[in-house]
Amino acid sequence: MKTICLIGMMGSGKTSAAELFAKTYGVEFLDADKIIEDREHKSITDIFEQKGEEYFRQIEKLAILMYFKPKDTIFSLGGGAFEDEQTREFLLKNSTVIYLKTSAKTIYNRLKNDNTRPLLSGKMDLENINNILKNREKNYLLAHKIIATDNKTLQQIVTEINQ
Repeated sequence: MKTICLIGMMGSGKTSAAELFAKTYGVEFLDADKIIEDREHKSITDIFEQKGEEYFRQIEKLAILMYFKPKDTIFSLGGGAFEDEQTREFLLKNSTVIYLKTSAKTIYNRLKNDNTRPLLSGKMDLENINNILKNREKNYLLAHKIIATDNKTLQQIVTEINQ
């Protein structure tokens, strides 16, 4: 199996779906945010606060390129990872990229009590989520496959990833 990379907004279920997929189909699971936290010995929130988004994006790109495996892996990427042109081109060429398309309203409902999302810190509202989604959608839509996740169970999403 060619490596599958899950992209989409924070709160779209990338990590949960990738974990369940890996358990169900016996492939390796990688999570870009976890790799970064382990390498930096800090939470994503702390990295954003202490070193800024630009630094985070640089180490995110490095982590993806360094840890990428060409097969038998499912890789959950951070919401903004696919914004980087070099990362995007590499993943589109070397993996099956799947966009977990989730509405702003669903994302808001999932994240409204989550204070670990640096881009939403202090501005956790539907309008801000909509703006981020609107800015990223053109790149997300370049994915090889798009799965709408609203009103679906994790198991349904995992089944669609495997189709």
